[in-house]
Amino acid sequence: MDYDWLKPAAVLGSVVFALLGVLVFWICFVIIDKLTPYKLWHELVEKHNVALAIVVGAMSLGISIIIASAIHG
Repeated sequence: MDYDWLKPAAVLGSVVFALLGVLVFWICFVIIDKLTPYKLWHELVEKHNVALAIVVGAMSLGISIIIASAIHG
C-alpha cells in the first residue's frame, strides 16, 4: 500500500489549507453579517428565525463549496 499522503509536507499542507479555508469562510460570514440590516447571530439564536437559518445555511454551503474549489484548483 502506498503511503505518499502521510508525508509530513502533505499533512502540513492539508492543515494549512484547512485553516486558510476556515479563515476565508469566517471573513465572508462577517462581511455578509455587516451587509445585512440586522444581526444574523441575534436573529438566529435569540429570535429563533428558522427562515433566516435556512438562508444562512444555504449561504454557508455555497461559500464553502466556492472556497473548496478555489483551494483544490
